[in-house]
Amino acid sequence: MNSLYDTIGLNYADLRRPDARIARKIEDALGAARTVLNVGAGTGSYEPTDRQVTAIEPSAEMIQQRSATDANVFQGGAEDLPFEDKSFDASMALLTIHHWSDQERGAMEMRRVTRDKIIFLTYDPSFRGFWLADYFPALVTLDEGQMPKMTDYERWLGSTEVSVVPIPHDCTDGFLAGYWRRPAAYLEERVRAAMSSFWALGDVSDGLRKLEADLKSGAWEQRYSDLLNLAELDCGYRLVETR
Repeated sequence: MNSLYDTIGLNYADLRRPDARIARKIEDALGAARTVLNVGAGTGSYEPTDRQVTAIEPSAEMIQQRSATDANVFQGGAEDLPFEDKSFDASMALLTIHHWSDQERGAMEMRRVTRDKIIFLTYDPSFRGFWLADYFPALVTLDEGQMPKMTDYERWLGSTEVSVVPIPHDCTDGFLAGYWRRPAAYLEERVRAAMSSFWALGDVSDGLRKLEADLKSGAWEQRYSDLLNLAELDCGYRLVETR
């Protein structure tokens, strides 16, 4: 996975810019925490600027693309965090757990080093309804195979609260559903290159041809016309917080 993200990470900071509306939800969830651990930190998206942040990330390419901040940055994985017990007020892991080699161990490590709140921004693999799966149906089985169930977090961490994170139609963060109202973006190789799901799917040429044809003919707009005036959409993303 390190080598995969060393490749994906080449344009990551440009295409995966944090969205302010999603950032507010994360800030609110962190509450009064002063020291925060960011696990699987990537390029540092959504790290709060008014708290003491420690970031840990396995990919050297991702670390190199971080903006200059006061965060303490370590290279390493979630499964073996190099910190003492109860070192941080809160910890967060954002759109990263599906890449961990041992998800339960990583979650338990976060529990070990955290005094209070633990936050995951993740995806509910039981969710259905995102139109992109109509063109790339393997996304459904991919999510089922790599994403923890919502009940897993409670089993690993104790009592949790799960809330919907709606995706704005003009989301600045180019994760998989970030372009749900801008379908032509998925035809751009550079855009797809910052989405780990497309790397995992392999050959997606059939789906791309179908999507391009439907956009040209107007079939996409007709089929999904109910989306065109929505400001935000539930695409399956969830914020999991320990109580």
